[in-house]
Amino acid sequence: MNILLADTLPDDFRAELTALGHHCTDAPELGAADLPARLPGYEVLIVRSTAVPAEALQAGEDLRLVIRAGSGTNTIDVAAAGERGIAVCNVPGRNAIAVAELAFGLLLSLDRHIPEAVTELRAGRWDKKRFAVARGIKGRRIGIVGLGRIGLAFAERAVAFGASVYTLAKAGRDAETLSRARSIGMRYVDGLPELARTCDVLSLHLPSNAGTRHLVDAALLAELPEGAILLNTARGELIDEPALLAALDSKGLRAGLDVFADEPASATGTIGSRLAAHPNVHGTHHIGASTEQAQQAVAEEVLHILADFTEGRLRHCVNREAIGLALSSGGAP
Repeated sequence: MNILLADTLPDDFRAELTALGHHCTDAPELGAADLPARLPGYEVLIVRSTAVPAEALQAGEDLRLVIRAGSGTNTIDVAAAGERGIAVCNVPGRNAIAVAELAFGLLLSLDRHIPEAVTELRAGRWDKKRFAVARGIKGRRIGIVGLGRIGLAFAERAVAFGASVYTLAKAGRDAETLSRARSIGMRYVDGLPELARTCDVLSLHLPSNAGTRHLVDAALLAELPEGAILLNTARGELIDEPALLAALDSKGLRAGLDVFADEPASATGTIGSRLAAHPNVHGTHHIGASTEQAQQAVAEEVLHILADFTEGRLRHCVNREAIGLALSSGGAP
């Protein structure tokens, strides 16, 4: 198949695709605006963070499959793909460890004031009294919103540091999730407000959709204890940023954030976020899944998706039903 790689992927992944007989074009520099002119002639598009708008999908006359080399598909117009009979597949869970590691790194960073200490040392200033003030992780009560693979991986790391972990009581969780939660010692509460009142750290591990947009609003932030820590390595849209800015100032909340509502769509650029610049925020550049371990794991699963697709099977397809409707009504391709 003719495959367009519109993001940076491991070198050995590209070599393996070629060895399997696929024709690959490596174009990590492409952005959403470039795709309509580049997609004609390609059957498969593979992206990580590059957005795939409806205009690109409409221009891809031969396009049959879009693979998001990660879990979320919010950067892809899945509805437009379904209308054209184009399968959209993702790679859930393979970057869970990497994201959980970064979330925990942000927690340690905030607790021990690591970035500020590094900055002061580099400037030649020694202030042991200031940086010796830290609560520590042992004994903390950490609330986890979203008990998927990432949330569970984060919980396991928190318990290893001696924290107690809490989440929402919810019916219908699968047996594997319940078993892992039981082995972790997960505790359950009813409702987000109670979770916020119970915990001094709240960590978000949810997708972005209509039901989760601004889930963390002024009302929920008011339930958190003074000086609590909010972590978000999921999606910027989960947080009402003006409300968080107000809470950072009014009740001494601190936040560790890898995602922002107005972050640049490209790998490099500028960001004017007031939240990212706030002194109570430790931020990173939406890099939660960007470890070598995670990218290798994701690449391996992309190969499985392609292998299944060539044999007529859809793996991790998020618009299976829409594809069937489009093809039955004569949709392209």
